Amino acid sequence: MMEDRSRLCSVWVGSETGILKGISLYHKQAFNFCNTTHLSRDQEVRALCWGDPAETELLVGSVDGTVKTFSTEKGAFTETRRCGDPADGCFTGLAVLSDSALVTCGECGTLRVWRDESSEPVTELDAGKNVCRMRQNPVDRQKVATGGKDNGLKIWDLEKPEKPVFFAKNLRDDWLDLRRPHWVRDMAFIPDSDKVVTCTGHHQVHVYDPSSPQRRPVLEAEYGEYPLTALSLSAAGNTVVVGNTHGQIAMLDLRKGLVRGCLKGLAGGVRGLQCHPSQPLVASCGLDRFLRIHSLEDRKLQHKVYLKSRLNCILLASRDLEAGVGAAEQASQEVKEEDDDLWDTMEHVQDVEKRKAKEEEEPQKKSKKKRKKGQD
Repeated sequence: MMEDRSRLCSVWVGSETGILKGISLYHKQAFNFCNTTHLSRDQEVRALCWGDPAETELLVGSVDGTVKTFSTEKGAFTETRRCGDPADGCFTGLAVLSDSALVTCGECGTLRVWRDESSEPVTELDAGKNVCRMRQNPVDRQKVATGGKDNGLKIWDLEKPEKPVFFAKNLRDDWLDLRRPHWVRDMAFIPDSDKVVTCTGHHQVHVYDPSSPQRRPVLEAEYGEYPLTALSLSAAGNTVVVGNTHGQIAMLDLRKGLVRGCLKGLAGGVRGLQCHPSQPLVASCGLDRFLRIHSLEDRKLQHKVYLKSRLNCILLASRDLEAGVGAAEQASQEVKEEDDDLWDTMEHVQDVEKRKAKEEEEPQKKSKKKRKKGQD
């Protein structure tokens, strides 16, 4: 039955409690998936990515340095491999290359490439300390970007890992001639170009162009007053959605660097943010334990799901989020029938109330009979 439920899900989130949560927006259902009865903070989910183009496998990066493979067809975890050490810090990104090799990066800056047949990494490089995020170029999958606190944007070609193919130059000093520190929190490759957009812990959005001789940002913008924590590009690629530590989400026009609008309804820091690859929708999750789906067209809230745990990361299926198709509809019917069977075995509220009232009346009737008999 778990495999039927996993096929329904079009949104996946990872929680601090170590549970992988799948959500079906079409059927308005959420399910928990975990491979152990004993959960601990060591299994906290920090990174998610698809393991194959068909999206039948999902890779889950945990705080303890393990990467678990979850089969969406079987509804179960099928493999666990150690790809790091807790001393390396939490995973800041997972990626899969075109030859199915796994790419991992930890907070300490160690970036590794793993083959299925090897227990040791085939490639290892140092991306610098305090890495906050690693992202893969979805078009040229051999290229990844890294960045962190006092650790500027770097772009790596994993086929030539000796040195980065691009590294950002420090920002110009401010008007007091004071150094402006780097603090890259998230990044994304802009489609149909060589450009990369980043958001920072100093509430800035920067666009870098490795094809130009300039290694400083070619566009700078600011949003709000609080650290930005996550970003995602719209399907068209000309709008970036950013979220911060106070639950504020905004859409910025990358052509002009202006705020186009804000998305409302959040009550906690944003940790996960992803735009759908083809639909005008953006999904967000974070400390307030809610998954939210907003429209990028009218900025209205489309879905809101309470998931009980604080949420760290999010992953969307490429298919229509709100559609129930094929096997998923069949699975939904089986799940519904199971729920109906369970419901049929439960007492209705009215029946329970009648039974309680009857039980309360019986002692009263008996006492009345005793009093009447005594009077006689």
